[in-house]
Amino acid sequence: MYRRYVKRFLDIIVSLASIIVLSPIMLVIAVLVRINLGSPIIFTQKRAGLHGKVFTLYKFRSMTNEVDEQGELLSNKQRLTRFGKMLRSTSMDELPELFNILMGDMSLIGPRPLLEEYLPRYNDEQMKRHSVRPGLTSLTAVNGRASLSWDERLSMDVWYVKNVSVFLDCKILIKTIVTVFKRENISSNRGKFMGSSKENESKSI
Repeated sequence: MYRRYVKRFLDIIVSLASIIVLSPIMLVIAVLVRINLGSPIIFTQKRAGLHGKVFTLYKFRSMTNEVDEQGELLSNKQRLTRFGKMLRSTSMDELPELFNILMGDMSLIGPRPLLEEYLPRYNDEQMKRHSVRPGLTSLTAVNGRASLSWDERLSMDVWYVKNVSVFLDCKILIKTIVTVFKRENISSNRGKFMGSSKENESKSI
């Protein structure tokens, strides 16, 4: 009952209320992004959602568009300004995802939406992470966040899918607030997901 009906109902109510309450803050952030980073204000990217369906994720832009002498974008580290770091460390760059939740692309809580290009790289067990809507926050966000390896992160996502409950979601929501204030495990050197190790694949068969 909770997973099929109540969870989505709460997503709509909470995201709509949050958009209304936080709209002045989002307006201020939008102006600051325009002043500090220029246009566009909103960063968009294709991500994989429920059942692997691809949707457009919305976030406040946190990096510049600086390029090298060959016209190629500089590394993320070089393009991330002090203002951008502040947005990311406070998770305020993710506020536009409230609109993704309202539209049904995402949920307040669920596995974080990952790049579309990762879809063919999951094994059958890992693909189960797409059995629920991706979340604004997740079990991995409050249990290691950027410090987790890909295998650890995806295993935790699947565990969440198999154990979704109102109690678990409330626990994750509370821990998320604490994690944001502590600004824990924000940066990651994990790199892109290129597929699981053979050891992990054999365990999931």
